Amino acid sequence: MGREDEENSRGTAFEAAEDPVSAPPGSLSKRLRSILESLLFAAGDPVPLAKLVQVLPGYEKRDIVRTLNELAEEYSRQERGFRLQQVAGGWQFRTSRANAEFVKALLAQRPVRLTRAALETLAVIAYRQPVTRPEIEAIRGVDVDAVLTTLSERRLVRVLGRKDVVGRPLLYGTTPEFLETFGLKDLASLPTLEELGSSADALERAAQAVEAAAAAASSEPAPPASEGE
Repeated sequence: MGREDEENSRGTAFEAAEDPVSAPPGSLSKRLRSILESLLFAAGDPVPLAKLVQVLPGYEKRDIVRTLNELAEEYSRQERGFRLQQVAGGWQFRTSRANAEFVKALLAQRPVRLTRAALETLAVIAYRQPVTRPEIEAIRGVDVDAVLTTLSERRLVRVLGRKDVVGRPLLYGTTPEFLETFGLKDLASLPTLEELGSSADALERAAQAVEAAAAAASSEPAPPASEGE
């Protein structure tokens, strides 16, 4: 075998070792775990599964899902200082709730604070979306223009479009930031209206549900991305 043939042979062997399809099962699993950890750490924000599949064309979707679940279970079982959770339609590293006071001291991060009026308005939007301002005011019985402005500025609600009725009022709904802020996988993570009941205090219970989610999420701030990313 000549020198050129030998170099080509080495190159082929190296490429085969890096190919996830031809790699041994154990090696494939370890490699995928390592890649996913790097991607999620660098991203900081929740990363949708579709995005992970897109940037990992050599891996099957089912293998990516299985590995994500294995990592999440492993971090939880080992009582690590961080968790891997599904938040706002994606996967994200979040610090352990047990260490929240120390993380807050380091980052000097204040938890989300909303007035009762803001919580009740946010609860109406979360459960009734898409919903118009007149519909919100009919449920709450007060003007919500200023509250909607505050919620919009905090990127917790957004305009989804206009309702096809006379006057074409704006339709409001929650945002991905709402899910991330309150540590929710999706809106289904909130109690259903049936569970809250149809009594007069259902709105109060809905606001309490949103407030409880906020309290839980504020004790689990996500770690910042590494420097230079």
